[in-house]
Amino acid sequence: MTAGARTSDVLTVLASQEGERLTVGDIVAVLRDRAFALLVVLLGLPNCLPMPPPIPLICGLLLLLVAVQIAAGMSAPWLPRMLLGRSIALTDVRRAVTRAVPILRRLERWSRPRVSVFETALGMRGMGIALLALALALIVAAPIVGQIPLGLAVCLVGLGLVERDGIVVMGGLVIGLFGVAINAGFAYAVIAGIVGLLNL
Repeated sequence: MTAGARTSDVLTVLASQEGERLTVGDIVAVLRDRAFALLVVLLGLPNCLPMPPPIPLICGLLLLLVAVQIAAGMSAPWLPRMLLGRSIALTDVRRAVTRAVPILRRLERWSRPRVSVFETALGMRGMGIALLALALALIVAAPIVGQIPLGLAVCLVGLGLVERDGIVVMGGLVIGLFGVAINAGFAYAVIAGIVGLLNL
């Protein structure tokens, strides 16, 4: 992949890989110099669809690791060898990419570099902290109803970083706040229900 390749092109290349499974190491090798931003997109993408456990948990933990490194100001992602060997079924990758690419291409036609505050070193550290919060929310998210808004938020933030579009990044953060609110409400309802049962 070239440095100027769009996110949709990178995802199409990933989906066209041969074999039955795709390792995290394979994914990082395809992403190359834009690994941080594109990893964010890829870790959010599976959560935009109803996915069986433990995929949302794994994506959340990997996003947590990536977010910590962005917040620390690292220039390239580091992943432990154990994680690089983890894999996902290529059929799941293709299913997510098939649904995502048409939407991404429409966004890419509209997106352009603007509101460049996130391109500064301080801005990127701030993005790392925001992604850290989204990752923590994703790890404990309610299945489907809480997972999908957070996955969409993470995808938009990553896409905005790839395209250097602060408007898309801010849109992702707004959706992320909505997703966090949904999960907080769900958690409150569960806790209130348990307390109510115990009082009986």
